[in-house]
Amino acid sequence: MTSKMLTPKVSVVCGWWAGAAGSLAIGAGLFGARPPAAVWVLAGAAAAAGAGLAARARVLLWVACGLSVAAGCTLLMDVLALLFGQGVDSVTGAVTHALGLAGALLTGAVAVAAGARRDAAVAARPGPPGRWIPYLGVLTFLPYIAMKLHWALGGTFAGVSGAEVLAESARNGASGVWLALERWGLDATVLMALVGILLLFCLIRPWGLRLPRWLPLTPALIGTATLVPYGLLGLGYLALAQTGVVDIPSGSFDSADDTLLVGWIGYTAFSGYGVALLAATRWYWRRTRGHVRTVPMTPDAGPSPAPVADR
Repeated sequence: MTSKMLTPKVSVVCGWWAGAAGSLAIGAGLFGARPPAAVWVLAGAAAAAGAGLAARARVLLWVACGLSVAAGCTLLMDVLALLFGQGVDSVTGAVTHALGLAGALLTGAVAVAAGARRDAAVAARPGPPGRWIPYLGVLTFLPYIAMKLHWALGGTFAGVSGAEVLAESARNGASGVWLALERWGLDATVLMALVGILLLFCLIRPWGLRLPRWLPLTPALIGTATLVPYGLLGLGYLALAQTGVVDIPSGSFDSADDTLLVGWIGYTAFSGYGVALLAATRWYWRRTRGHVRTVPMTPDAGPSPAPVADR
């Protein structure tokens, strides 16, 4: 589908999103006793999107996209909580995160389509350095996976034992499924990390092209919009704490140094994987955009029909 065909349809949906998201955000901000900060960020994103659509200004659309990402960057945490039978911390916050990610996809799509080149991209086999993208994502996740599995198997790391991690999860309201996995020596976040690694290879390897385009792109776009800002902002905060600019609470750990150690492992995994996922998503998007297939000719069908859009 060309950008000329795509822009009006997505623009209309984006306009409805801006109106609905802005109204809900303002309503939640006015009537909520302590609305999450993401509510006001979402309201700003909706206002920027509406102004960008009215003025046909791509800069405002990209501003709206960035604000939407900021409003929805923790949606993945809500999804994980629901997948394992836990409740979300705030229903208003969860709705805001979902609207933020939806707005990021819509405003980004309109901005890209408005300035996209008219020629279709041709699918090509991935070569260096694209084929190495999944392995870079795996490398950044390995220390995190090792740490979590070590705890799940009963080991001690950063002064905290696996039994203490399990007890802390129970105190924080973890679901029965989550706790059962911990007792069996598995960690729910490790399982999700393995699914994320599979997604990386799906986006890069040729077998991923056999899937419907939306199937890998949907989780890839959500994961990118969630993990990249979450991981990079976390690394920035840890850098300030490491240099003594800000204080970091020790939390469940015996010292701030232990907290920093675990924080560096976790945020490096999230940001490194997020950047790898961003690169892989861009690679897949360019390889599959405008891809066409030709209807095969049967013995009595005569000349081959015109190409049909594959995606």
